[in-house]
Amino acid sequence: MSRSRALLYYVAARLLLAPLMMWTIVTIVFLLLRATPGDPIDAVIGNRAPESVKDELRERLGFNDPLPLQYIKYLGNLLRFDLGSSITDQGRKVSEVIQQYFPATVEVAVCSILVALIVGIGVGILSASRPGTIFDLGGRLFGIITYALPVFWAGMIVQLIFAVGLGWFPIGGRFPASGTPPIGPTGLYTIDSLLSGNFEQFLTALYHLTMPSITLGILLSGIFERIVRVNLKQTLKADYVEAARARGIPEGTILVRHALKNALIPVITVMGLTFASLLGGAVLTEVTFSWPGLANRLYEAIELRDYPTVQGIMVFFGAIVVVASIGIDIINALIDPRIRY
Repeated sequence: MSRSRALLYYVAARLLLAPLMMWTIVTIVFLLLRATPGDPIDAVIGNRAPESVKDELRERLGFNDPLPLQYIKYLGNLLRFDLGSSITDQGRKVSEVIQQYFPATVEVAVCSILVALIVGIGVGILSASRPGTIFDLGGRLFGIITYALPVFWAGMIVQLIFAVGLGWFPIGGRFPASGTPPIGPTGLYTIDSLLSGNFEQFLTALYHLTMPSITLGILLSGIFERIVRVNLKQTLKADYVEAARARGIPEGTILVRHALKNALIPVITVMGLTFASLLGGAVLTEVTFSWPGLANRLYEAIELRDYPTVQGIMVFFGAIVVVASIGIDIINALIDPRIRY
């Protein structure tokens, strides 16, 4: 079988598995929410409301239906791309909630992943190219410490030092409460301010974005540092690298043109999945820095037991992870001929 046909079969198989993965995610989220203690009706009208009023609201929202019937209705709505309506946000469509809060999550995720790549790859190269030295030891410690530190603890320490103590950055938020945020088609303050030509708004948005994105980026950089360091060390011992040294090629050229290119292949996989996880799992970062993103809104919905909002956001994040996973697998298959289908 030719490589192109094998690749086509591989892509088709991955695409056919996507609905199964989404169904699994949807089912797990649905069942876990129903198994969680607490009544979502209490979050809407309070636990002191008359039982007759509660029962009427349960009936209207469909919570009195048998669990299998609720599940079937929910799947039917999803097939029509209807994520439902929030029960705590004045009946707003969950799709509207996602549209409002998602750009803030994208903005901090993109900046964080850029910081993680720059720092992680840089430290990994420095560590791998100088084995047995203090740089190698420092790289190992950096990878372990940044991987082990809890996000919320590191965020609070950064806030205490740079916001409370030194006063260099705002303690939280996406834009000053007294200012007018940028308005544009993307919802990304940095992009919309540049599109409107307002450089002052751009600097303000970047100023508020700096502390959460750098904090999260450095904590994530340990993942990339460890991958680059391990793979680059192995690549530098390969036969073709030794042959290049024997031909008198400078060590810097060998590192950049021969070893680093092959060592970075696993980074592509990790980068895609890390970015997808950032979009869906930046809850602690957004809550710590009071960042008005979709992960923070998910945290609020969980506290209020807003089933439709939690389900809708989790399904949306799950779809991102599934699409990213399939996309990364396909990209790896295209660039790495060693992958078998």
